[in-house]
This record gives sequence, C-alpha cells and structure tokens, in this order.
Amino acid sequence: MNWLRNFMAGRYGGDQLNIALILLYLVLAIVAQITQLWVIWIAEILLLAYCFFRILSRNVEKRYRENQKFLRLWNPIKQRLLKMKIRVSDRAHRYYHCPKCKNTLRVPRGKGKICITCPVCKTEFIKKT
Repeated sequence: MNWLRNFMAGRYGGDQLNIALILLYLVLAIVAQITQLWVIWIAEILLLAYCFFRILSRNVEKRYRENQKFLRLWNPIKQRLLKMKIRVSDRAHRYYHCPKCKNTLRVPRGKGKICITCPVCKTEFIKKT
C-alpha cells in the first residue's frame, strides 16, 4: 500500500463532485444498457475519464475551486430535498406559508379550522388542518 500512498502524494483525490460524477456515470450506464445508444455510451466513458482526471490531478487549487462551485449549486438543492423529506415523513403536522412574510409555519393536523398566528410578523389567518 505504500506505493499507492506514494503515487497519490500531491494529487487531488476524491471529493463531493467526484461522487456526483460517479453516480451520474452509473445512471448513464443503466440508461445506455436499456437504450443501446452509442452516444450515451461515449458520454459515460468521457464522464468516467473526467472523474479519473480530477482524482489524479496535481492542480489541487483548481480542483478545489471546481468542487466549491459544485457545492454552491448542490447545497440549496440538497436543503430543499431534506425539507421535502421531513414534510413527507411528518404525518402529525401540516405546513403553511404566512401570506405576508412567507415564513413556513407548522401546525398540528386534524384540529379543524384554526386561526394561525405567524410568530414573525404576527399576521393571523384561518386554515383547515
């Protein structure tokens, strides 16, 4: 294993963008198997080659900047997906948006029509839970 450690010394290695590229490669591989299109096969090979290029690159600063750009795009999407997951799994509450300040409010489910007061702007509105 020393030879691998010596080989990778000074190289960038893996990061979140590489993980995303590998997952995209796997999706393309499945699609290529189903559709039998050579264009997808070439795209998947190029994607895998770029992934290995990033892993073995010695230009660490540039790869780091690429990863930071990817994370700036990915993190808002990730946060939105996590919020959706929480909402779907939370069967005891309903979620509403305040009509004035657009703040998300969580109220208990099954209480009938209730008056909801926004804690931020103190706006009151009536909704059915």
